[in-house]
Parts: sequence; structure tokens; C-alpha cells
Amino acid sequence: MEKLSNVVFLDRDGVINRDSPDFVKSRDEFEFIPGSLSALSRLTETSFDTIVITNQSAVNRGIISLATLEDMHRMLRTTARQHGGRIRDIFFCPHRPDEGCSCRKPKPGMIQQACQRYAIDLHTAVMVGDSKKDIECGRNAGCGATVLVRTGNGLETEKALNTRQIPVDFVADNLQAAIDWIVDTR
Repeated sequence: MEKLSNVVFLDRDGVINRDSPDFVKSRDEFEFIPGSLSALSRLTETSFDTIVITNQSAVNRGIISLATLEDMHRMLRTTARQHGGRIRDIFFCPHRPDEGCSCRKPKPGMIQQACQRYAIDLHTAVMVGDSKKDIECGRNAGCGATVLVRTGNGLETEKALNTRQIPVDFVADNLQAAIDWIVDTR
């Protein structure tokens, strides 16, 4: 089993690419948030391993096929690589919220799957997301830090986290600022 010591878990929609209330259903709808590709590159340059964990209920809702999702993920990895970044792996939950699975965030199932595949020191790992579910997932899994980005749903989430007193280690304007903080503090 490969040992990973500097792991950053990233949510996808709203963090790396623009989110959509109608789901991101194709490569044509997959639009990178400005700065996200250079942030992925910086993680790679500074010896962090990037693992994407993402809820993708559009699959089990019948909105997109598994093949379409996998095609988008191949494009994500290829584009990141073309810009100097490396995504070690992508874990996704295809389930609808009503299916009661153990992998849908805020449950820690996808991070646990990553830990089964790789030897990950969760105490040094960081979860970055734009939603309450992302932050809770990182906390539930035992990540050493959680970072909220204000892109995607982040602005509304920041208000909700403050009122519910859910701890987050850092709030960043975007993925680039989140990565700057991670690199400087880890």
C-alpha cells in the first residue's frame, strides 16, 4: 500500500469547477473556476497529493451516465496535468440523498475508501470544500484541518457555519488562497 503523508482532499463542484443547481452534466458544462488549475499545480509542485471526493447523485438520479461522469473526470485529470497539476485519485458517491449510503458527504465514506487504497495520515490531511457537508465530512473522517472556500456555495455556507458554530480552520476566497494557506501552514 502506497503511503501518502501530505494529502489534500478537494470537493469538485464549487471548488475546482463552477457548480450548477441543475448538475454539471457534460464536459461542455464543466467550467474551471479561475485560479483552480494553478492551485492544483501548486499542490503538485509542493509535494502534496490531491484526492478529489465528490457527491455525484446525478448518476443515480438518471441525469448523467456513469460513462459521462468518468469522461468528465478523465478530462479533469488531463487538464490538471497539462497545467502542471496531478490528481492522485477521484472518489465519487453516485447515490441520491435518500439512498442512505455510507459514502455521501457529510459521511466520511469516500475518505475512508481513500484510506483503504492508500496509507494516509489523516491527522495531517486537509479537506477543502464549499459546503457544510464538505467541512463535516472532513471533521467526521478525522482530517487534521478543514478549509472553506467562498466560491460555489461558500458564502452561504460561511454564514451557516458561523450560526451553527461548526469549526473550520480557515476560510479562503478561492482554491488558490486555500492552497496558499495549506502550503504555508503544513
